[in-house]
Amino acid sequence: MTLVAEYLWLIIVLVVLAVLVLVGLVATRLGSGRGGRVAPPAPPETPPPAAEDEVADAPAGAGVGTDLLEPEAPTVEVEPAPTLDRPEPAAGRLVRLRQRLAGSQGGFGRGLLALLSRDRLDEDDWEELEDTLITADVGVAATQELVERLRTRLRVEGAGAAPVREVLREELLALVDPTMDRSLATDRRDGKPAVTLVVGVNGTGKTTTVGKLARVLVAEDKDVVLGAADTFRAAAAEQLGTWGERVGVPVVRGPEGSDPASVAFEAVRAGIEGDADVVVIDTAGRLQNKAGLMDELGKVKRVIEKQAPVAEVLLVLDATTGQNGMVQAKVFSEVVQVTGVVLTKLDGSAKGGIVVAVQRELGVPVKLVGLGEGPDDLAPFDAAGFVDALLD
Repeated sequence: MTLVAEYLWLIIVLVVLAVLVLVGLVATRLGSGRGGRVAPPAPPETPPPAAEDEVADAPAGAGVGTDLLEPEAPTVEVEPAPTLDRPEPAAGRLVRLRQRLAGSQGGFGRGLLALLSRDRLDEDDWEELEDTLITADVGVAATQELVERLRTRLRVEGAGAAPVREVLREELLALVDPTMDRSLATDRRDGKPAVTLVVGVNGTGKTTTVGKLARVLVAEDKDVVLGAADTFRAAAAEQLGTWGERVGVPVVRGPEGSDPASVAFEAVRAGIEGDADVVVIDTAGRLQNKAGLMDELGKVKRVIEKQAPVAEVLLVLDATTGQNGMVQAKVFSEVVQVTGVVLTKLDGSAKGGIVVAVQRELGVPVKLVGLGEGPDDLAPFDAAGFVDALLD
């Protein structure tokens, strides 16, 4: 009985151990299913393939379809700097001055030479000579003086003493007066720019002359500022702005109809602040009545001189108007102190004698002449070259 009991207890122990081992194995398997081990990381999600047009537009070397793809930089179009004109220097202009004057004025000079070269000159010949000079707008007083001097020289010296051309050249040159100072005042004074006031009746080419004068000064390496003080003519400021842009010259302008004196003041101030050499002011050319013109130009000049002195007052005259232009010249000379004359359209007129007439009437020199429509067709006036062109 004792032996049976012992075997029974041994069987029970073995069964219990078997159950425990079985339970342990089940527990181990269940633990591995609940995160007992660290699962390997999942592979990264593969993005969907890019469309064909996106692949084509992708920059070279960039990973297509990744979040790090930088957007393509926009194309920036850089506008080239405007090409500025290179104005012709004065030397070239003087050559063309003589060539053009010789072509347009030569009839006047050749007519005088033909008359004086006759074997004998009677009173009718001298009267014809006077008529030729007066027709050329030399003026009555200047014509009588020139004829008298020619008669004396040819009578006293004799026809063979000197060539007729030489005698005529000397007398015409004396009439034009080569001793006059025709230089422009363009040097800074007391650290301030030289101010040039340009006056004249509308239609004489005044605004165009201002633009061409800027080119003359730029060719001389001057720093220039332009003032569009002709505020009563709508196109004047725009026209002057175009001239300035072509040579890189700033233009000070105001609203249409604004006070011309205020525009002139701002232009001079801009010239002072910018260390400019010359400030050129374009003014209105209305000639309704002398009193109104005097008030307007007088105010402009007074306002300018609060900042800097006016170095030049240039009067623009149309050479084709002849003696009619002399009336305008007298009015302006009474309003402002004119220091020099600019004759425009001289190449298109056979009345070159206006040079003599205007100088005698105003007592100031012709400093510049306009020879055509080209941008560099404004040239310094040269007395000897002018007379030679008349006789060529």
